[in-house]
Amino acid sequence: MAEKPQSRRVGGIRPSQLMHTYGVGATVDLPNFSVMVAGLDDWDEPEQTTITEERLLAAVRLEPHVGPQLAEFRGAPWQPETRNPFDSWARTGVPVLPFPRWLRCSNQKCRLLASVDSKLFELEVPPTRPHLARYLHKCTARGRGAVALPARFVVACPAGHMDEFPWVEYCHKEGPCVGNPVLEAFDTGEGGRSTSMGVTCRTCGRTNYVHHAFGEGREKVLPQCRGRHPHLRRFDEKCPHQTVAMLLGASNAWFAVQRSALSIPAGGDRLSQLVAEHWGKLQLIPAEDTATPMLKMGGLAELLKFPVHDVWKEIEARRADTEEAPGDVDLRGPEWTQLVNPTTAGTSPDFRLRETEAPEGFSGLVAPTVLAERLREVVALTGFSRIDAPGAGGEARTVRLSRHSPVWLPAAETRGEGLFVRLPETAVCSWEDRAAGTERLEALREALKRWRARRGLDLQLGWPGERLVLLHSLAHALINELSLECGYAAASIRERLYSNEPGRGEPMAGFLLYTAAPDTEGTLGGLVSLGRPDVLGRLLSNALQRAMLCSTDPMCADHRPGEDDETLHGASCHACLFVPETSCELGNRFLDRTVLVATLAGARIEYFTSQM
Repeated sequence: MAEKPQSRRVGGIRPSQLMHTYGVGATVDLPNFSVMVAGLDDWDEPEQTTITEERLLAAVRLEPHVGPQLAEFRGAPWQPETRNPFDSWARTGVPVLPFPRWLRCSNQKCRLLASVDSKLFELEVPPTRPHLARYLHKCTARGRGAVALPARFVVACPAGHMDEFPWVEYCHKEGPCVGNPVLEAFDTGEGGRSTSMGVTCRTCGRTNYVHHAFGEGREKVLPQCRGRHPHLRRFDEKCPHQTVAMLLGASNAWFAVQRSALSIPAGGDRLSQLVAEHWGKLQLIPAEDTATPMLKMGGLAELLKFPVHDVWKEIEARRADTEEAPGDVDLRGPEWTQLVNPTTAGTSPDFRLRETEAPEGFSGLVAPTVLAERLREVVALTGFSRIDAPGAGGEARTVRLSRHSPVWLPAAETRGEGLFVRLPETAVCSWEDRAAGTERLEALREALKRWRARRGLDLQLGWPGERLVLLHSLAHALINELSLECGYAAASIRERLYSNEPGRGEPMAGFLLYTAAPDTEGTLGGLVSLGRPDVLGRLLSNALQRAMLCSTDPMCADHRPGEDDETLHGASCHACLFVPETSCELGNRFLDRTVLVATLAGARIEYFTSQM
């Protein structure tokens, strides 16, 4: 079992990265070694701030891997920096564990391959330059020693387990070592292949090559999964899966399982709206006679303008509402209601809408645009998966973030702006009548069924619908065009899809493209300014023209998922519709250019027929 990490800072990341890239259970590549973010049980809780979003909290409590005991969301541990590198701020942060724990000496005359637990490597952390932390191997008589680098391979399984690459067993697959095995790593000199590495035992002379673990018959050379969760420092009792070798830092080694919500104003009078906005502080008031001093201490001067009895009555009413056990929580429905009714929607410091005309040249196909001048988004990390991404058909095996049922989860709040684009329901229904049941969309539907069957998932879960493919493809085409026009990086523009077919509740057909970043980008009106009818009409026209022809055509246009194809998209690739995965809700799946415009495939199911 790994030792508890020491309180020494070895690097830094942004709070938003804990939600999307380097969350609990993910590996972080530092300049000289690699670490894994530890579970919530080891976090420095006193230095965390509470993030309030009641709608999201109620929804996350219903997640089977979370539970109703969840009490709050919290930000990352943080203290303001001082000039003294030995103050408490330098020992405050997110705990990490060295992983993989197997290191290889960079000295070409040594090349020792051993675990940190062997005590052969010494950790050196410069107090004033923690990003230069490194492990040293004193293999020479002179100098401070050679830098030890992480062994660049690990193993994982679809259930979310991850483990060290079995170096000793892999090297001795023909039989056990005759003595105490001492391993040495070497490069095979085969050029740019990432698997051009071998391992040999100095004791018995046996040798094996890593590329065998990635080729055919790899199940014969890799062991059964041991059920290890390094971030929790524990093993599950039994895992039926075979391990899969992967490169350290591979894109499928960690996928965030998240829930997010926009902060929309509460209904009712001004008092109820203020109580909702400041509920994180107000819910701590125990009785009416303590309300006034706590309001003064909390800096809630606006609430002091109301009679204290009325404030307390509203607090009690909201507390009773939040304690009721909801059967289900709809996060998108209330947001949709506000976005499609901007003239009657509420306003707050974190939510303000303004409606403008439809994009020029797209009347009847695109509804009037709604400009979201102010937005606040709260994203909560509820778990993670490996090998298969969440949203790839709606399911993933989710790994918990703590050893016990969590009473809090990490979250981040960001503020920005956005454009809400909606397609008229009559136009969408007319297109669905033409597109439903066609060969291309049926191929995508069948691919989803095969994807679920191969993973033993529920085959009864419904097809997300043709309109989702249409909305998703249009959102990606517009994201790429916006990034070219205004200078926003595509990764700083996110999508939020609102898709619901008639008969399943209120019909929805729209998407919100928004910038929600913790820094200043995306908060100065740059995206809202592109929502003017003439500008957005030109951008939309350019996006559709680009979608007609891809640089990889005809291969891209003709692509459709087949029997031996794990993809869940049609005519789309990195040269046309794909966007960074932090921008996409569905992992670049359910995309097809042919539903937007006519392509070389000649499918004749395009939505925009009169514009091209």
